[in-house]
Amino acid sequence: MTSSAADPAADPAGPAAPPGPGSSAVPATKPLPGTVPAPGGRISGAVWAALGIVYVVWGSTYLGIRIVVETVPPFLASGSRFIVAGLLLAALVAWRHGPAALKVDRRRLGSAALVGLLLILGGNGLVNLAETTVPSGLAALLIAVVPVWVVLLRTAAGERPGLGAYGGVLIGLGGLAVLTLPGLSGDVGIGGVLLVVLAALLWAAGSVSSARLPMPANPFTASAYEMLAGGVGGIVVGLLRGEHHGFDPGAVSTGSWLALGYLVVFGSLIAFTAYAWLLQSAPVSLAATYAYVNPVVAVLLGVLILGEALTWPILLGGAIVVAAVCLIVSTERRR
Repeated sequence: MTSSAADPAADPAGPAAPPGPGSSAVPATKPLPGTVPAPGGRISGAVWAALGIVYVVWGSTYLGIRIVVETVPPFLASGSRFIVAGLLLAALVAWRHGPAALKVDRRRLGSAALVGLLLILGGNGLVNLAETTVPSGLAALLIAVVPVWVVLLRTAAGERPGLGAYGGVLIGLGGLAVLTLPGLSGDVGIGGVLLVVLAALLWAAGSVSSARLPMPANPFTASAYEMLAGGVGGIVVGLLRGEHHGFDPGAVSTGSWLALGYLVVFGSLIAFTAYAWLLQSAPVSLAATYAYVNPVVAVLLGVLILGEALTWPILLGGAIVVAAVCLIVSTERRR
């Protein structure tokens, strides 16, 4: 879930759609020093394995968040997750490329921090807060509308994504209406649903901004700083909300600890690395397919593991949203 952590969909030259706030920041399509994109032709087993990781792991992050916030305050959970992930990623960058790879000027550091606040504090943090009342599958479907917001924000910036993309926007907004209309989502409060919609909009804003701001050349370095900035922001917001009052780490369930560890290691590091590798070793259009696979995985896991209700509005609205994302991604690929 950035050009240097930016989403390729926010870049007119790249068709991939951004991951949702349940995931981590996403690297640019620009190859890292010393890497060479794989030649065209038959898709290798390694590519399919990386796709499988991105499909399943990023699709499962919404389930992980739902389990974490059962016993951990939402912003403290999001903040701690990304601070740990950011420190681990920075350590990996320093080990792999040397400490000099972490050096950036103030302008690029500020850009990475701003993007991190939009993506991680705004996007992921609000999803954590919303999932205290919103089922994980519904949250994933609402976040799947991110490409729609990206197209609208790009249009506001003066770009013209094309008729197919605008068609996807109209379809996506229709699906969003089905998912958010009061009463259609069962007992889910509209407040939590609107929080996820706002999270998707902030994630899209961060994605678009990252393609236009001066960012660190190494996408992993940029993502590390984004994670740290967003993580610190999450802790600050959590403290301002008073989430620490009455919070007892000893009362956190084993499931929440395990889910938090899973989000750090698998959601923010392993899947992130797999996606970064995919962008350099496979067609971007293939890598972008996670955008309509992740919400399906999230809904299925929510139903199978948490027993979340699978109502007709969720099925209908989800199908409409996925169709919209498919149209937007395919239009970008042709362009």
